[in-house]
Amino acid sequence: MAAIAIAGVLLVLVLAIYPQYRVYSQRLAGEAALAEAQSSRQVAILEARAKKESAISLAEAEVIRAEGAAKANKILQNSLGGPEGYLRYLQIQALENTKAGLIYVPTEAGLPVTEARRLEGQQQQ
Repeated sequence: MAAIAIAGVLLVLVLAIYPQYRVYSQRLAGEAALAEAQSSRQVAILEARAKKESAISLAEAEVIRAEGAAKANKILQNSLGGPEGYLRYLQIQALENTKAGLIYVPTEAGLPVTEARRLEGQQQQ
């Protein structure tokens, strides 16, 4: 009889305490999910700030590089007698680096000299 009474009391205690335990565990799970969401948000914000700072630094480096290139081009241009001399220098550099067998050089009017007769011989073959 005592065992039945103890079992009944335990059953009543379990039925009374279990719903409160479920509410408590769900509250803890919700708090954990909220903390994880806040942490993920902070990580995303920090990553975005790092990307922004990186982009700013890369842009500043590109500006510095462009300013250096502009200064170097100006020095070369002035030492070669102005823009025409500098363009001629660039043309010579391009010709040195090419592997073409035939190069057309522009005339005074800016038009290339063509070789129409050379092409006639190739078409007949």
